[in-house]
Amino acid sequence: MRREILIFAILSLLMVALLAADMFTGAASVPFSALWTEGIAHSILIGIRLPRAITAILAGAALSVSGLLMQTLFRNPLAGPSVLGVSSGATLGVALLVFLGSAIGFSVSSAATVLFAIIGATLVLLLSLAVSAKVRDNVTLLIVGMMIGAIASALVNVLQNFADPDSLKLFITWTLGSLSAVGWGEMVVLLPVWVVGMILAVVLVKALNGLQLGEDYATTIGVPVKAVRTTIILATGLLAGGITAFCGPISFVGVAIPHLARGLFRTSNHRISIPASILLGADLLLLCDIICCSATYPLPISTISALFGAPVVMYVVMKR
Repeated sequence: MRREILIFAILSLLMVALLAADMFTGAASVPFSALWTEGIAHSILIGIRLPRAITAILAGAALSVSGLLMQTLFRNPLAGPSVLGVSSGATLGVALLVFLGSAIGFSVSSAATVLFAIIGATLVLLLSLAVSAKVRDNVTLLIVGMMIGAIASALVNVLQNFADPDSLKLFITWTLGSLSAVGWGEMVVLLPVWVVGMILAVVLVKALNGLQLGEDYATTIGVPVKAVRTTIILATGLLAGGITAFCGPISFVGVAIPHLARGLFRTSNHRISIPASILLGADLLLLCDIICCSATYPLPISTISALFGAPVVMYVVMKR
């Protein structure tokens, strides 16, 4: 118990340190005194860098927890937030806006991009919930979710073939992921979605521990498997869909972090692995954002997260 408390304390302090470092990392050098003095430097810190750093915490935590939920539901170590096609739905929504919207003269703004991503993710989420209510086994649900994602990706590819170069460049830039698109105005929408998704995940702790040993065992200890599965899908859709809508697709975080959390704490108990995933995911994306902002030319967040996450996934595959 002492070991776990110590690790949680270290991860929490690390998050605070990385948050501070992220705020003072960027193309423009900003002094620490800018925190309490008015001016351009203060506006950069509070208006741009602080919401970006908070977004890194929210995104890392949300993707990690949603990945943990998917791995537990499907009992698959390589399952991630995207297996139900929610992220693909958000991507399809943005593709429709960028490619068709520009063709008919519709303004492609940041607000419109977020709106269409939310619509796409929500439609796929509702479809996944409908399928969940009809099928009885998780394997069928997993296959259907993958096929939904495949159909969405295929439609995106079709739209790309007919796109003009400017629209194609805009769309590809979005798919690389960015934390800079979220300001205080967007945070008003993102934060409540994040909170609801996290509350659902925390409420499911006991049921998730039962599901780890199979649906039959979970049923014998009184877990309402069908209702729990629906709640897991809803929580994943809110967490992964909300982050993808505002930040674009961010790869490997949701697959890799749950394994790091279980390995670091040496337990699969969700009372430990959920908060551990939250802290590890937040720390990782803060670190990725610092690296992105330290480069001469800003790098896409998904590129850096893949460099950290892909080796973990490779390790899990080879170990098993």
